[in-house]
Amino acid sequence: MVDTSVRLGNIQLENPVIPASGTFAFGYEFADFYDINMLGAIVIKGLTSQARYGNPQPRIAECPAGMLNAIGLQNPGVDQVIGEEIPKLRKCFEKPIIANVSGFSVEEYVECCEKLDQVPDISLLEINISCPNVKHGGMSFGTDPESAAEVVKSVKKVTKKPVFIKLTPNITDITLMAKACEDAGADGLTLINTLMGMRIDLNNRSPLLANKTGGYSGKGVFPIAVRMVYQVYEAVQIPVIGVGGISGAEDVLEMMLAGASAVEIGAANLVSPYACRDIVNDLPQTMQQYGITELQSIIGEAHHG
Repeated sequence: MVDTSVRLGNIQLENPVIPASGTFAFGYEFADFYDINMLGAIVIKGLTSQARYGNPQPRIAECPAGMLNAIGLQNPGVDQVIGEEIPKLRKCFEKPIIANVSGFSVEEYVECCEKLDQVPDISLLEINISCPNVKHGGMSFGTDPESAAEVVKSVKKVTKKPVFIKLTPNITDITLMAKACEDAGADGLTLINTLMGMRIDLNNRSPLLANKTGGYSGKGVFPIAVRMVYQVYEAVQIPVIGVGGISGAEDVLEMMLAGASAVEIGAANLVSPYACRDIVNDLPQTMQQYGITELQSIIGEAHHG
């Protein structure tokens, strides 16, 4: 027998597999496909203080080894998420629920987190300072250490829940952002979010996306994500959730060897609704294949080989 359990700060997970925000809706929609209680946790769709309709169409484009998206944080707003979406998920999911919070100002992050702090069903707050698909918000905080630190300090004042900061890869040195967030009081980090990309339609000779650019995700970003998780693990002492191009159990092990305490599965969910289920099912056998008995024990092991 193998032990797939891991610790994410003070939170114990039965396994490290977590659907990433924006790729699993609010979670309960997938309960029609399989028992979602087999997952380690769920990150719900990203929320903002007010409802957002997102960017204009088209906002999805296929790419080699992945996809571009410019959804633009479409969501019903924090009040509806708290009042309707989270209760729906809790009816069919017993494990930890992670809220993903975006904002266009420090005040908006604070407003959302203050409200979510009062929700017992939320175990952890994932603060998205890394969305590349909205103007004057999101990634603007994620590319400046001082701005990121301001968000962290402000949010920590209004919540007792663990705060993980989701970092953008669209920066020269991601370790600078990681250390700034740690120094400001972040309890953990999530990385990476999508890489900025573009496709051009050869027929009309213009960008495929109405937003012109979008976030590139999928298998093609996996080596970049592994590299950044490896670097950040060496730079900070707080736990890291690794995300970016994970599509199988071997990818989970690789990301954890690089330093991730848990992983999030993103674009793979858009290819198959059973992606997370299959990874969870394959994980014990894959661990045995590589002589791993306790998953927690391999976190960061690639740094000591």
